[in-house]
Amino acid sequence: MILSIYKTIMKPEQPIRKIIHIDMDAFFAAVEVRDNPEYRGKPLIVGGDPNSRGVVATCSYEARKYGIHSAMASAVAYRLCPHAIFVHGRHEVYSRISKQIRRIFEDYSQLVEPVSIDEAYLDVTYNKKGMKSATLIAKDIKKRIFQKIGLTASAGVSYNMFLAKIASDMDKPDGLVVIPPDKAKEVLEGLPIGKFYGIGKVTEKKMQMLGILNGKDLKEQTLGELIRHFGKAGKYYYYIVRGIDKREVTSERNIKSIGNENTFATDIDDMHEMKEYLAKCAEKIEERLKKHNVAGRTITLKIKYPDFCQATRSRTIAKPTQDKNIIIKTVNSLLEETLVNKCSIRLLGISISNLEKDEINLPHQLTLKL
Repeated sequence: MILSIYKTIMKPEQPIRKIIHIDMDAFFAAVEVRDNPEYRGKPLIVGGDPNSRGVVATCSYEARKYGIHSAMASAVAYRLCPHAIFVHGRHEVYSRISKQIRRIFEDYSQLVEPVSIDEAYLDVTYNKKGMKSATLIAKDIKKRIFQKIGLTASAGVSYNMFLAKIASDMDKPDGLVVIPPDKAKEVLEGLPIGKFYGIGKVTEKKMQMLGILNGKDLKEQTLGELIRHFGKAGKYYYYIVRGIDKREVTSERNIKSIGNENTFATDIDDMHEMKEYLAKCAEKIEERLKKHNVAGRTITLKIKYPDFCQATRSRTIAKPTQDKNIIIKTVNSLLEETLVNKCSIRLLGISISNLEKDEINLPHQLTLKL
């Protein structure tokens, strides 16, 4: 008993975590420039044609000087920069390169959490190289990516995921920013509110209307005030501005939803055509649900009208499903609740969330009866 108490009292403190966030610089555009040197130094846009309904997937830093950004309509991007070069994405190539980069990460840590095709978190507190400096690891990773793949990346280093993400965005492209514990307060208080990861344009505008322009202003708000104005997200804002983020880097990211959608080349107004597309959508979702051994309970229909107004309708069913027929029946019912029988649409999609592991279809270990 005495020994147990002694061990509890003398338990060593946990080391300060060392988290790296790596973000590839204008990834798709950078790959195209690498493979087509004639694009270097020119405004390059990867995405849909300017005379189509496509959008910008990403663009070079030269194009960003004209105000062009991801998810912008290609037609708008063309108006901002008529002399820009437009190219279609080569997603098989990007995926292959992303896997090469991932293998570099895994040389340093088993705790690698990809966020998307072009960014990931690494926990290098205990790393495979036995290196004590996370900054040196980040430098080494950037160097290897450039030497082996010919691309640049920006890195952020800090003691939690939120600050590492903030740091990687502070000196792009090809940057490396470190935010140690004793500098976090200064960095966060001076950060414009729109630069906080997790605060989008709508929330930024609302905060500005409340007089919250930077981290210092945000920190002056009480927890109760933030929850009153922003609901559950208020708690998140309260802690991140104080540099508190207890999330852990996990090697397998939990899938929260699976979806499929399409922007049509021309607006469609035929209900039969809409339902045909939704049936194809449901088939693809069923395949992905089975691939990941999950089933979902909340089915959501997404619609975008010609004026870009968006509508969503959701329904939560009693039992989790992977069945495309149940998904089709549900979304067809949701479709009747919208305005599609009165006007045309430009985008249609389905997503399924509230996911659970599908235990029935999970592989089971065989046992031998003796």
